[in-house]
Amino acid sequence: MTEPTPGEGLTFEKVWIMFQETGRQIKENDRLMRERMEESDRRLKESQAETERQMKENDRLMRERMEESDRRLKESQAETDRQMKETERFLKASGAETERKLQEASRMVGDLGNKFGKLAEHLVVPNLMEKFNALGYEFTRTCRNIKILGPDKKRLTEIDILLENGDSVIVVEVKAEFTTDYVSQHVERMKKLRRYWDAHNDKRKLIGAVAGAIMEDDVKVLALRTGFYVIVQSGDTLKIEAPEGFTPRVW
Repeated sequence: MTEPTPGEGLTFEKVWIMFQETGRQIKENDRLMRERMEESDRRLKESQAETERQMKENDRLMRERMEESDRRLKESQAETDRQMKETERFLKASGAETERKLQEASRMVGDLGNKFGKLAEHLVVPNLMEKFNALGYEFTRTCRNIKILGPDKKRLTEIDILLENGDSVIVVEVKAEFTTDYVSQHVERMKKLRRYWDAHNDKRKLIGAVAGAIMEDDVKVLALRTGFYVIVQSGDTLKIEAPEGFTPRVW
């Protein structure tokens, strides 16, 4: 705006020009202000839009990562479950096979033991009555493989070899290999037979004997201390071990 010079008076025309110039500058300032505000608003909106875009992109990436992690976790769990089921199936199959083999081995061992037992009985029975009668008994009868039934008709026990007369009975237990457990079992057998004999009013003396194709010295000592006669193989014949002073136990 042109300032009036000193001494120069203000006329209407000058005032009008000044007023127009001032209005023009105000409008220009308003225009510049609006443009700046519009620019700031545009930049702010662009910044907000970019921020929202980045947030959405981050959300998308996060969801994808979580979905991928969840997928891998499910695949891992499925694989773990599959492997566990496969392991369980294998263990069951292996256990069943092991059990089958054990049962088969046990059956074979049992069959072998029975065969040895039968063979031992055949080795023991001949001349056995003669061997005991030489010790002062007068047995008149020998029986093998006797099954004793209880009142309920169920098996009470079994006797491998039985020697008897009108006064005494000798119960012989035969094993291919006689062990200490068999000594204990024969004691229980003698107790059952005593009750059975009493129930049938049979008052004959019950005496026990053990025979084995294989019998360790400690088993022999235990059997003799228990009061059993011990029958062992001696060459091609049998020998009844009854040390000096030995008295058989009577049930």
